[in-house]
Amino acid sequence: MKRTTIADIAREAGVSKGAVSYALNDRPGVSDATRARILAIAERLGFRASAAARALAGAPAKVVGLALQRPASTLGVEPFFMELVSGVEAELSTRSYALMLRMVPDDDAASEIDIYRRWWVEGRVDGVLLCDVRADDPRVPAVEEIGLPAVIVGPPAAGGGCASVWSDDAVSVAEALEHLADLGHRRVARVAGIADLAHTAARTQAFAQACARLPVTSSNTVWTDYTGEAGARATRDLLSGDPRPTAIVYDNDIMAIAGLAVARDMGCSVPADLSIVAWDDSPVCGLVHPPLTALTRDISAYGAHAARLLLSVIGGEEVGSRLHEPARLIARGSTAPPR
Repeated sequence: MKRTTIADIAREAGVSKGAVSYALNDRPGVSDATRARILAIAERLGFRASAAARALAGAPAKVVGLALQRPASTLGVEPFFMELVSGVEAELSTRSYALMLRMVPDDDAASEIDIYRRWWVEGRVDGVLLCDVRADDPRVPAVEEIGLPAVIVGPPAAGGGCASVWSDDAVSVAEALEHLADLGHRRVARVAGIADLAHTAARTQAFAQACARLPVTSSNTVWTDYTGEAGARATRDLLSGDPRPTAIVYDNDIMAIAGLAVARDMGCSVPADLSIVAWDDSPVCGLVHPPLTALTRDISAYGAHAARLLLSVIGGEEVGSRLHEPARLIARGSTAPPR
């Protein structure tokens, strides 16, 4: 089927192609009556402006970009990002915006920056969300130099001049450790995510401070790549050590579920021999046995908050960092006093 062009609309409306361009891009140069007639014809003919044409005309793309540095195969099993994307998409749809998602090879910030530059030059997006921000992240000054509106989904300390949406993970870490200490746990370990991510660093600092404040005599952190395989390896190493922890806090639910399976394989009863706490309480946490004690928050609402803030930035508003509610502990069957 032949795509409708500006020339087709101009021919049917009996006006020049310039007049059609003015009308479609809401620019002065045509009367209100002519503009309405042109828009009605464009709608009837099913006209859709190309990204390149919109860029040349200076019209908004009505698209937000999100690039993630991770294999595409892992996205479907990563509850956090699935819920985050769901919240972003739900908010954008109410404003007639679309989401453009792109997967980037791990640890390839240069390729991600090239994607942002191409998106902006070609007029494909009006702004982007930055996830998994690191300290001194090169993406932050890059999007500022490009002039691309951006919002960081993460702590503002790593954000430079970009706006950000974040939650205070120190509050959540302290609540989890206080719960374990109250149960009588004195040997607590943590299976963390990628060490140099800003939110991982914030959790690491909070974990050390809480352990120093509470009657925890042994604490240990093992860093991973957030995958179930890495979480399983870390759990096996911790449970093979001496002294063995009586409780482990995992930085996501995928690793916690993998850790639960490893504990069983090693003859460790949960929660009698080992208590488990998971971050990012996905529905699966309540379906395993025992159901996992978890730090829970509305991740979909978190994504919607980030999308709203980015649309404000795109609209030219002066915005800063916005604090989202912290994750709160939900105690379930995977935590109990140690033997």
